[in-house]
Amino acid sequence: MTATVKLTADQASDLIFDALVGAGTVARNARYFADAILDTELSGLEGHGFYWLQYYCEHVQTGKVDGKATPVVKRLTNVSFRVDAKNGFAHPAIEKGFAHLIPAAQEYGIAAMAIHNSYNAATLGYHTGFIAQQGLIAFGFTNSTPAIAPVGAAKPVIGTNPMSFAVPGRKGRIAFLIDQSSSQVAWTAVKRAAEEHQAIPLGWAIDNQGRPTTDAEEGLKGSMAPAGGYKGFGMGLIVETMCAAVAGANRGQEMGSMMDSDGLPVGNGQFFIALDPKIFSGGLFEKQIERLMASITSQPGARLPNARRQENIKKNLKNGLTIDKDLYEKLKSYTERHI
Repeated sequence: MTATVKLTADQASDLIFDALVGAGTVARNARYFADAILDTELSGLEGHGFYWLQYYCEHVQTGKVDGKATPVVKRLTNVSFRVDAKNGFAHPAIEKGFAHLIPAAQEYGIAAMAIHNSYNAATLGYHTGFIAQQGLIAFGFTNSTPAIAPVGAAKPVIGTNPMSFAVPGRKGRIAFLIDQSSSQVAWTAVKRAAEEHQAIPLGWAIDNQGRPTTDAEEGLKGSMAPAGGYKGFGMGLIVETMCAAVAGANRGQEMGSMMDSDGLPVGNGQFFIALDPKIFSGGLFEKQIERLMASITSQPGARLPNARRQENIKKNLKNGLTIDKDLYEKLKSYTERHI
C-alpha cells in the first residue's frame, strides 16, 4: 500500500507556494499560481494539482520556464490587450492581464485578451471562474503540444486544447462552469496509467497506427481519442485558432515539450473573452440563468457543470488533502530552499 501524508488546506497552500519559490519562482509570480494549484487539488482534479507541481518546479530549475519573468501587457484598444508572458509561467501573465481585462469588460461591456510566449495554464476553469466571480461571463482557450490526430489519421496535430466557459451567479458566486478538453479524457490520465502499468479503457486513445488501444504506453506514442469523434477535433481546432493564430503563439507542433526538463520554452498561448451579460440581456440575464439552472437541478440525478468540483472543495476543506508520501518529500525538498 502506498504511503501518504495528510495536509490541511493551509498546509497544502504553504507547501505549494514554498515549493514554487524554493525552485526559483519569485514570490510575486507564485501567489495566484499557488492558489490555482490548491483550488485544483481541492476540486478533486488530483492529476492536475500536486502531481504537476513537481514538473513546474523542475522546469524552473532547468530554465525551461523563467520563474522571475515579468509579463508585459500591451493595450491595443480600450477593450483589447496582448500579454507577453516572457517565457514565464502562464499564471502571472494571466493575473496581470486580468487587471486590465476585467475593468475594461465592466466599463465597455466586453473585452478580450491574448497571451503568447506562455506555459501550461493548468486548470483553465480556475481562470474563467475568477472572471465569473467579478460578474462577467468568461470564455477561455489554451493550446498545448500535439496529442490528437485528425479523425481518420494517426499523427497528432493539435493538443488536448481545453476550452472553458464560466457564468456568474449572484453575490460573486459562479452559477456554473464548463471546463473540458478536446480529447475523450485528459492526457494526464493516460500518462498516469502508463506510469502505474495499468490498462486504459477502449476509446481513450489510439496507437501510432491509428488503432484503438488499451495499452497506455501505446496510447502515449499514438494519439488521444477526440471527444465525440470529429466534434472533439473541431473543438480543438477552434482553440488552436484562438491561441496560435489570433494570440500569435506557437502551434502545437512548434512548441517545446510540456514534460521534458530540457530548458526549451513551451511558447504556447491563451485567449480570454469577458463580457457583462446584464448589458446585453435587457435585464433578463439573472432570471433566465436561474430558470435554466432550475430546469436542470430540479430533475433527480441531474447536476450542473462544476457542481461536483464545488462539493469536493467543501469536503476537502473539512477533511484535508492526501498526497503520496514520495511526492510530498520531493516537493518538501524544494520548500527547504525557500524556508
